Amino acid sequence: MSTDAGQSGDLFIVDDDAPVRDAMAVAFERCGYRVSMFGDGPSVLQALVQRQPDLILLESHLPGPSGLDVLRQLASRKFHGPVVIISAHADIPMAVEAIKSGAADVIEKPCDMSRLVAQVGATLSAHVKRRAERSDPVAALGPDGASLLTPRERDVLHELVRGASNKEAGRSLGISPRTIEVHRARIMEKLGAKNAADLVRVIYDERRLGMR
Repeated sequence: MSTDAGQSGDLFIVDDDAPVRDAMAVAFERCGYRVSMFGDGPSVLQALVQRQPDLILLESHLPGPSGLDVLRQLASRKFHGPVVIISAHADIPMAVEAIKSGAADVIEKPCDMSRLVAQVGATLSAHVKRRAERSDPVAALGPDGASLLTPRERDVLHELVRGASNKEAGRSLGISPRTIEVHRARIMEKLGAKNAADLVRVIYDERRLGMR
């Protein structure tokens, strides 16, 4: 998947309105996406057994299980990509429910196809960036923050952000839990964090700033 221009990736479109579904498919295929189309929830859930797309574009009102019902099932199917809900009935309560259920965005129909493609591209790009930052919390601090830490402190930070205890981090890095504790105290002091939870908040605050 390449999202530098926001215009490529593997996309599932789920909509029971065939003309609308076809129009969306044409718009995305013209921009380089690989598109698979589905008319209901059970068919897309079955397809996920064989293939995981980069993003799912999901109509909220479907025959049988609704789009929101399908959205809630995606986590149990181990789909971790973004899901964008599309709806002609995108009122505030529905949008809130969709976001609470894990949707990355809610887009109201009818929608301009070029704008839809751009929004999906932006959603994919943001998802790729967040995934990269989760794997590299030091990079999320930016060059100024990262430069405050020694190489060993960066290693320890990686372990702490992934949720490792002092004992687990020490085992992974080949040092004692007490040494991990010392490094953690220095990291928190350098980054201005009061405790471990505050340290994670600092990391995520820097990520949000970097995404603006």
